[in-house]
Amino acid sequence: MSTLAVSGAARAGPLPITDGQRPRGEHVLVHAFVVIPMLALAVAVPLVWGWGLTWLDIGLALGFYILSGLGVTVGFHRCFTHRAFTAHRIVRSALAIAGSLSMQGDVITWVADHRRHHAYADKEGDPHSPWLFGTSPTALARGFWHAHTGWLFGRDQTNAARFTPDLLADRDIVRISRQFPLWTIVGLLAPAALGGIITMSLWGAVTAFFWAGLVRVAVLHHVTWSINSICHMIGGRPFATRDRATNVWPLAVLSFGESWHNLHHADPTCARHGVGRGQIDISARVIWVFEKLRWVRDVRWPTPARLARITPMAPEPSGH
Repeated sequence: MSTLAVSGAARAGPLPITDGQRPRGEHVLVHAFVVIPMLALAVAVPLVWGWGLTWLDIGLALGFYILSGLGVTVGFHRCFTHRAFTAHRIVRSALAIAGSLSMQGDVITWVADHRRHHAYADKEGDPHSPWLFGTSPTALARGFWHAHTGWLFGRDQTNAARFTPDLLADRDIVRISRQFPLWTIVGLLAPAALGGIITMSLWGAVTAFFWAGLVRVAVLHHVTWSINSICHMIGGRPFATRDRATNVWPLAVLSFGESWHNLHHADPTCARHGVGRGQIDISARVIWVFEKLRWVRDVRWPTPARLARITPMAPEPSGH
């Protein structure tokens, strides 16, 4: 869609939240992307005991986890969704490609869903709130499943023209978004190719495909989905927000700092989410390195003045 078409639609009035339904083929692929890596993770448990896993597999899995995970957190999330910094054109494209290797959907769809989440956080219209069905134990169990995985099986497609007109006007990002099937194949086959070349064996390619391809994707999926589910249900809330976003410290390293979710919802465009002492935020450190290398600029760091504008949560009554 052209920029002119987007601006013309904006003048005509608010665009709908959703834009029809996903094509049936895409809907089937979403199911495959969710289910197959989960099955691979289940099969991984007996495989690890005795055969089918080497230090090379672990190294490749870790390397592709970091590459694709930071592509999501630094690229899809902090750069493209919230514009927490401005990146050089080459860096923008590299981040979009790295995030696409995670198999979490194309960059424009991912950003549209997440901007919609922030616009309607924990209210009707939020694509993955765990609080949409009530607060009873049964409703919360249903809500957890919906927020963690279930929402991915829905057919409604977030309206990209409403939520991502800036990305639709970016030719580089549109091209990379359309190439998502290619980057999915690369994300699965590149580890296999490396495993086969390094070991000079077909078995090395097979085990690398399994561990650094399927299992790596499954683990990263569940870490990302945990931000949608767990980080809106349990955890600390040092800052006041209009939703139920929380901090969950055990996920901090695996999520590269995304689980400091309460500050993020209190100040979505801030480049650093973990602002408290000891709150590890690997994504913010990567952005800091990029800034030093002059690959990015206009980084929205949590300065004292910026933090002063965020309202702390009132302390709980002592009961005395």
